Amino acid sequence: MRRRTTESALERTSLVAPRFYTLSDVATLLASTEAQVYALVRTGDLPAIKIGGRGQWRIEIAVLDQWIADQYEATKVYVLEHPILDASRKAGPRKVED
Repeated sequence: MRRRTTESALERTSLVAPRFYTLSDVATLLASTEAQVYALVRTGDLPAIKIGGRGQWRIEIAVLDQWIADQYEATKVYVLEHPILDASRKAGPRKVED
């Protein structure tokens, strides 16, 4: 009689879509540094959870996606409220020729 083979825990978890990112993962995705992501988490700008006795931070994928969307919206508002002057205005007042 054949024994039924069972999947290992590693094989089972590889079939499950990940739910969380590490700070390092987020830093890579945002083309930033772990220190910057940590600062965002510690100031409360980027929601995260702390797990385990060693206090490892995790950021839920859906939360990161929403945070990124929020940042796009905030940037859009900022750009509208702080327009860049055109090149002719940057140079200062124009001389009036007589």
